[in-house]
Amino acid sequence: MKKPRALLASVATCLVLAAPVAAQEQTAAPEMTPETVLATVNGQEIKLGHVLMGFAILPEQYRTLDDAVLFDGILSQLIQQTALAQSFEGELPGRVIYGLDNETRSLTAGEVVNEILAEAEVEQAAQAAYKEQFLDVAAPDEYKASHILLETEEEALSVIEELNAGGDFATLAQEKSIDPAGANGGDLGYFGPGQMVPEFEAAAVALEIGGISAPVKTRFGWHVVKLFDVRKAEVPAFEDVRAGLEDEIRRSVANEAIEAMVASGDVQRTDLGAFDPSVVRNLGLLE
Repeated sequence: MKKPRALLASVATCLVLAAPVAAQEQTAAPEMTPETVLATVNGQEIKLGHVLMGFAILPEQYRTLDDAVLFDGILSQLIQQTALAQSFEGELPGRVIYGLDNETRSLTAGEVVNEILAEAEVEQAAQAAYKEQFLDVAAPDEYKASHILLETEEEALSVIEELNAGGDFATLAQEKSIDPAGANGGDLGYFGPGQMVPEFEAAAVALEIGGISAPVKTRFGWHVVKLFDVRKAEVPAFEDVRAGLEDEIRRSVANEAIEAMVASGDVQRTDLGAFDPSVVRNLGLLE
């Protein structure tokens, strides 16, 4: 993996300075806070807080680098960016001004959402949702079926004739199905409500165990379905679904709060009349 030039330069600098530093008497490390000044560029301070936020937005592939490389690399990049920014002359273009506005708005809104979620009783709500969704309702049926997928209804009818004449379903699936599952005899394993396209699910549910369907048309082609078993779905343990339930609750709490704030605010959209919405793509207006 190629490292950014700023990081490579920092590594080289660290290597050059390693010997003199080792020879010096070690001093106690200062207490570090976000306000700790790490460098100045023409008097402009770069603080630990800036480095921490630089790490926060760092792509995942760089986070495995050595801490010293990361620290020096991010600080070097901030020094370079500060020097470049100080050299800018004239008025900032709209893409920078509006980009900064949006970034400030987004970060501030994110803090409000964090505060809302911090006050939400997510764990208790997740327990209640688990009880409601899994314990207080009857477990749904799961169906074990196989299918043979064909391109035309005529082919499906021909396969049904062969099955009625004693043909083996799995063998015919291996020979004739255009679905990858054909290699396994058309076996689809167990599936529950909503996991298959509606036409296929309806045909499978209507069958008796061991039964074979008439040709079933879906967007994938024509299916011949055989039902092998029906069972009740196993109720998952709370810990297995906890993360998903808590995510749903957080989204719901945040969305309700956002909708309430917007509804209670004085929001007025400008009546632009007839206009071309493709203007959203015209980034040249920001130059």
